[in-house]
Amino acid sequence: MNNPANRRLTGRVALVTGASSGIGEATALTLAAEGARVVIAARRMQRLIDLADRIRQSGGEARPIEADVTNETQASNMVRDTLEAFGRLDLLLNVAGIGVAAPFQNTTTAEYRQMVDVNFLGLLYPIHAALPAMKRQGNGHIVIVSSGTGRYIHPSTVYSGTKHAASAMAESLRREIGKDWIRVTSIEPGAVRTEFTSHMRDEVRASVEQRLGDMVQLESDDVAAAILYAVTQPPHVNVNILTIYPTQQP
Repeated sequence: MNNPANRRLTGRVALVTGASSGIGEATALTLAAEGARVVIAARRMQRLIDLADRIRQSGGEARPIEADVTNETQASNMVRDTLEAFGRLDLLLNVAGIGVAAPFQNTTTAEYRQMVDVNFLGLLYPIHAALPAMKRQGNGHIVIVSSGTGRYIHPSTVYSGTKHAASAMAESLRREIGKDWIRVTSIEPGAVRTEFTSHMRDEVRASVEQRLGDMVQLESDDVAAAILYAVTQPPHVNVNILTIYPTQQP
């Protein structure tokens, strides 16, 4: 942990979805190292417990909550539990996401629904639950991890569509709630070395891995660093879009 006097998020409360691995895990560790009290949410509770232990061993404070962001009740409850535990919510980090990076004709209707549920509805439910508390506080910061696929067209029609929707929603929301001193940031990374491809069908995963080849991808810590940059700006500064790509990625 950093020297307490140098921590930039001391006293802040952060809720991180998708915290059981990858970008969410790295984000929770990064924010905790800067003094934030972190609530970590995902479906895999044992991983969250292990992550909370790591944070506490480093002198941080963490609270694991098992939650599926596609379930409106569970998403609302995780926000409610955060507020009950800490009395406020300063940072909502919407990291949970899933993708099938395949052409439209090689994507099943079940995969359509899953991507829409996680990548879009899974953003709306936590934000809907968190906004009233942030408005009462008179401040807050909502971070949405979208994708470079949400800024530029890629040959993964449904995944790209859900991420375009996420990026568009983030910008529209920023314009709506900025007057309440609530900031909104869309983080749009290119290829990141995470478990992302492990959830894809074998043929899709093989195709993605072939496209990536031996390219040096971003690490989860790189994305967490971008998030930290956005959330540690002065209150009058809203970093609304950060698109980061591996140097070698076209």
